[in-house]
Amino acid sequence: MRGMRVALPLFTLLACGPLACALPSQVLLTGMRHEYQRLNNCGPVTIGMAMSVWGGNQTQAVIAPVLKPNKNVGPGEMASYASKQGYAVHSGVAGTPSLLRSLVAAGFPVIIETWFVTGEEGGMGHYRLVTGYDDRAAEFRALDSFYGPKVRMPYAQLSKLWRGFGGTYLVVVPKNKLAQLNALLGERSVPGNEWRLALRAAQSETQTRPQDAFAWFNLGTAKLHVGDARGAARAYDRARAAPLDRSLDPSPAELYKSRPARVVGGLPWRMSWYQFGMLETYLRVGRPAEVVEIANAVLRDAPDHEEALYWRGRARAALGQTSAAQSDYQAALRFRPGFDRAAQALRQL
Repeated sequence: MRGMRVALPLFTLLACGPLACALPSQVLLTGMRHEYQRLNNCGPVTIGMAMSVWGGNQTQAVIAPVLKPNKNVGPGEMASYASKQGYAVHSGVAGTPSLLRSLVAAGFPVIIETWFVTGEEGGMGHYRLVTGYDDRAAEFRALDSFYGPKVRMPYAQLSKLWRGFGGTYLVVVPKNKLAQLNALLGERSVPGNEWRLALRAAQSETQTRPQDAFAWFNLGTAKLHVGDARGAARAYDRARAAPLDRSLDPSPAELYKSRPARVVGGLPWRMSWYQFGMLETYLRVGRPAEVVEIANAVLRDAPDHEEALYWRGRARAALGQTSAAQSDYQAALRFRPGFDRAAQALRQL
């Protein structure tokens, strides 16, 4: 492990079965580089910090122009970037605190995608690099591009914020450590298995938390990935109709530049800035007008959001509005040159 130190010797842990051994009560991984982000750069910074664990030295000045030509950076794009730098990456969903502890205890820092509430901007998506945990204090340790290199997050708080992205996580390792990582992940390392885990977890959560928007949203995303688009649409509808958790999306009276008064429904108002399964689902089940409506809401506040332009283009094409769809695809490519899906959709018009 170049440049990294593990707080406790863990050779016996790695000899056990997947996630099966008793873990140390406290682990802290060190030796990686922290960097504070510039505007909207948490993705480039966090993937850079994850690669620095293994000797990488790329900063956001190098990564951001390639990875983030515009606003949003998805986990798949981060994984692709790290892969092109010669790393192996496991991109997973349905992550749990127990999984985090097992990975960290084995020497693998973990990128997680979480909901995030700032003092002025309200709720949004954010990446963090989990580097340790302490069972006695019931908290994780993380490198955070916004808050700094020594962030402490209580287990319950991290779980609540992580649920907003369905437990999405990334583990970046040198290729010679991939077999070790896969052995630790067990069935999670098999493509498709984690979406079945996500489906079971979301089904359980909608039973125990029937008014929880994230639970229904995660159920919709899982159903989409296992091939049940109609079930996904019903779940997304429930998410949109659920009561709002104002701790995740404060009102204008509470925070400057937070949730606009015009926004209704139980999902945080920026949810569709980061996750697009709902738009894909509504297109698949023949509801393109709603996709246009959702994309318009995003573009009202972020007119250069290339993903929203792409999905609005798809919806307009489905509605027979070819010229408008063409305009959307062209705008998406203008804001994000090399956006392959938009370029392909434009060619297919």
